[in-house]
Amino acid sequence: MPHTVAAADLLRFATATTEAHGVPAADARLLADTLVTAELWGHPSHGMLRLPWYLARIESGATASVAGQEVVTDNGAVVVVDGRDGLGQVLADRAVRLGVERARAHGISAVAVRDSGHFGTAAYFTRKAAEQGCVAILATNASPAMAPWGGKEKRIGTNPWSIAAPGGRYGTVVMDIANTAVARGKIYHAKERGEPIPEGWAADAEGVPTTDPRRAIEGLILPMAGHKGYAISFMFDVLAGVLTGSAFGSAVVGPYQPTGRSGVGHLLICVDVRAMADPDEFGRRMETLVEEAKSAPAAPGTDEIFVPGEPEVRTAERLRTEGITVVEDTWASLAHIARATGVPLPPPRFPATSTSQELTA
Repeated sequence: MPHTVAAADLLRFATATTEAHGVPAADARLLADTLVTAELWGHPSHGMLRLPWYLARIESGATASVAGQEVVTDNGAVVVVDGRDGLGQVLADRAVRLGVERARAHGISAVAVRDSGHFGTAAYFTRKAAEQGCVAILATNASPAMAPWGGKEKRIGTNPWSIAAPGGRYGTVVMDIANTAVARGKIYHAKERGEPIPEGWAADAEGVPTTDPRRAIEGLILPMAGHKGYAISFMFDVLAGVLTGSAFGSAVVGPYQPTGRSGVGHLLICVDVRAMADPDEFGRRMETLVEEAKSAPAAPGTDEIFVPGEPEVRTAERLRTEGITVVEDTWASLAHIARATGVPLPPPRFPATSTSQELTA
């Protein structure tokens, strides 16, 4: 049976249990906020089901509870940071602060982070940069999930990326995608719900298409757009892994494995809008672009046209009132954490609702 709780209660629980693992209070709250924000955006695949994974890696020593960092190279606009196996969310957040600061000084900045960990939802970080007047591009690599095009053994990660820009009166316009047909977390979420996955998402270990999420986890996630998704993912591993000096390809370890150095790399590029255009004029041009897209005639069955990032904002507005529904398997994992840390589970504050949060690519 699902459990529906208030976002604020989930935030307090995730923060307290992360602190109980030796993570400083501010960093613990940041990690918790990324998870709860993903839930509010309607992406439980990147939400609370990941908390046990991150804590297990801290317990094993694979992830450092206190995220240190060392600046390896600093050329003003270009900075390379060694994350020393810290929490990916903490290191990505620091990269945003540094990237915005350097973009304001130089017009554009590139911040590379090596030896980091999985940082959750990329849009969480690019939105922060956009809210401070930058157009931001964030790329990261991930543990192997797809086979090279024509192969049947996974060697390439989903390697997600995000682009965000100020949108004038429309807030922030943001894209966040993996280069596979679906983010791997959505397959884990389907497994926890006991539901099949759509055709076209994955193949089993022999390369045969499957709708069984358990066989998909053991097998391959299929690339988006065929060979194009593979090529994009390969090149993002060049940017986030090879170029940053971090791990790449099959050397990257995912967050669902409790041991092993992650070796994840990130590359953040920030462009200060003021370096290219008057911010007000840029905002007006963005508004025109948004309005042109949204005013297009709708196809049959479509009630409204959205621009990137808009569905998440709408969903968050609704779930702040309705509460966040946590499926039973995830709730059982949270209950285990509660027993281990002595932090009480968040109380159900709302009637249980269906688990119909979107399971989409």
